[in-house]
Order: sequence, then C-alpha cells, then structure tokens
Amino acid sequence: MRNLKRMLSVLLCAVLSLSLAVPAFAAVEDTGFSDVAANDWYAEAAVYCRDNGVMNGTSATTFDPGTTMSRAMLATVLYRAAGSPAVSGGATFTDVPAGAYYADAAAWASANGIVSGYGNGLFGAGDPVTREQIATILWRYDGSEEVSASASFTDSTSIHSYATAAVNWAVANGIVTGMTDGRFTPTASATRAQVAVMLHRYLTRDTQETPEQPDVTPEEPAETGKVLVAYFSATGNTENIAQHLETILDADLYEIVPQEPYTSADLNYGNSSSRTSIEMNDPSARPAISGSMSNMEDYDVIFLGYPIWWGEAPRIISTFLESYDLSGKTIVPFCTSASSGIGSSATNLHSLADDANWLSGQRFSGSASQSSVESWVNGLGL
Repeated sequence: MRNLKRMLSVLLCAVLSLSLAVPAFAAVEDTGFSDVAANDWYAEAAVYCRDNGVMNGTSATTFDPGTTMSRAMLATVLYRAAGSPAVSGGATFTDVPAGAYYADAAAWASANGIVSGYGNGLFGAGDPVTREQIATILWRYDGSEEVSASASFTDSTSIHSYATAAVNWAVANGIVTGMTDGRFTPTASATRAQVAVMLHRYLTRDTQETPEQPDVTPEEPAETGKVLVAYFSATGNTENIAQHLETILDADLYEIVPQEPYTSADLNYGNSSSRTSIEMNDPSARPAISGSMSNMEDYDVIFLGYPIWWGEAPRIISTFLESYDLSGKTIVPFCTSASSGIGSSATNLHSLADDANWLSGQRFSGSASQSSVESWVNGLGL
C-alpha cells in the first residue's frame, strides 16, 4: 500500500511536470478571480491550483476562498490531480449516490487509504475537513513518512493522536506553518484558501524554501476596521451564537429587533395563517425593525445571524440588508436550526447586498459551544 501511495504521488507530480519545471512565481499581478486580490496571502496558490488543474474556481471568475472545504471536495481534488485513475466498482458508502460527482473519488480515496470513511458505512461527503485532517490526508497520499522532528505549536496538545505524525511531517516539509499567533488550530475547518495554499506548498516543496508566511495572514486591525455581529433571534438560539462571536471577535453586537415582536402564536409553523407563515410565503414581505444603526460605515466585517424558517432567512433579515449601504463590506452569514442546514438561505440574500463580499455561512445548533464557533471563525481567514 505504501508503494502504491508513492506511485500516486509520482503520478500527481508527473501530471504537473510542466509547471514544476519552472520556478514558482513570486507574485500575481491579476488573479482572474473577482474575489481574490493580487496581494491576498493565498493569491499565488489559488492561481497555481487553477492553472494546473488541481483545484478549479467555483465559477469562471470566483474562487470562494472562505468556503469550507468538504471531504467530497478534497477527495475529488486529489483524485483529479492524480489523473482520475479508473476504479473497480463504485463507492460502498451508503451516503455516496452512484451518480455523485465525487463517487469515483470517494471509492479511489477509500481503496487507497487516503480518505477513509467513518466505519459505519458513511463517507461524510459534506462534512468539513479540518486542518489536522487535511495534513493527515496529504501525509497518507504521500506515503506516510515518519519524521523525527516534532511540530511546536502553542496548542500542540489539542492535535489528535491520529494526526500527530502527519502534522509533524507537514511542518517538516513546509506544507503548514501555523497561525500568526503560534497556534495550529487542528480542529478548525479548512477553507478553500487554506487548502489551496497547502496543496501549492506540497506540490512545489522541492522547488521552494520552507515558507515563513503563516497559513493565515489576517489584515492589521487598523486596516480592517471594526467587526459587527448583527442578529435576529426569535427564541434566543441565534442570540447564543451571536454572543459567542462577540466574545471571540471582540465585536460590537446589534440585535435586529422587530417593531412588532413575534408571539408564540406568530411562530406556529404548523398554522398556515400564522404571521411567520404569511411572511415566509411572501418574498416581498419586509417586517419593520425597531431602531437602526447610525454608524454602519464604521464596520468592514458584518457577521449576520438568523434562525432558519422554512429553509430561508426570516424576511426581517431582508429588511436589514436593504436598510444600509453595504458596498465593499464583508458579510459572514450564520444561522441556527434544529436540523436544517444553511442551504441556500444565505446565497438567496446576496442580491439584497450585491456589492458586498459574501463569505460562505455556517449552521449551528442553538446550544453550540463557544469553542465550536471559534473553530469556525479561525478557519475563515479573516
């Protein structure tokens, strides 16, 4: 198995031989992505991965650097980079449909011990890949070489035992360097930007010196301005997450309060005549907000929180977005629900502030811990 993995690694390098034959470029003048500036810390990696067919953009002009990388996406990236070798039979996972775009990739990754399932017949295709998981996946992909050096991070004790050798290898080979504050944040979800950087470092590690740049290079606070957490919470669940964000980000908190409070009867989803039912069935509904923000121009980043109603954001969120000029601001949506995911609830809001930079959102349970929220924030690359 080890020899097979090394052969796959050689195949990957062969696929990219033309690009590896020349030194990696030092700077990017025009990335070709509307959401990747030339001076972004991940710009070179994003362009490299696209130009070499390793990792495409999410459209012809966007890369979505802040989007969380899923297990299916990562397996597909590695599978395609290895030349999409033929697989015998499909994936044996109960949650991988035969026609899924990642079906062959899941079968290939599992058969070669690169991305294993959960042991209960599940692949977890949509689950986010954490930073320690991607280090482990690349380590397995490369042949599981043991290194003598131990990585030194302020949170090294938080790295799970299964990933320790992989993280040591990744650090020794310059594939990961940690955050600017000395942490590795092993359980933080890896974003597309972070994955692109790791893949770029992995594929060019024989042509470059060990990078000194951290895995995430946040802008200086003086340049990014203030962070606002704006939220609507009918039952207190979204408020819990918003308060976690306030603490984690040292942000200002703003509650979107309806001019007419929602009663228990209003929130009766089973009653088609209830207030929420009527509002959610009317895309033009705009419930009035009590009060307003007088200094919205002071904020560069807005975390926007809401509960999921009928698979969507409540209409009062539309009222909020249409009440301000949010041009150029970064909006990070988050939501709470008992079972529904964030789905298209966030992307359906984009047209209401189409000049803003929207990052992919995250769904939480109302009782989510502060540490789980912090792991998500750490993976955003803000």
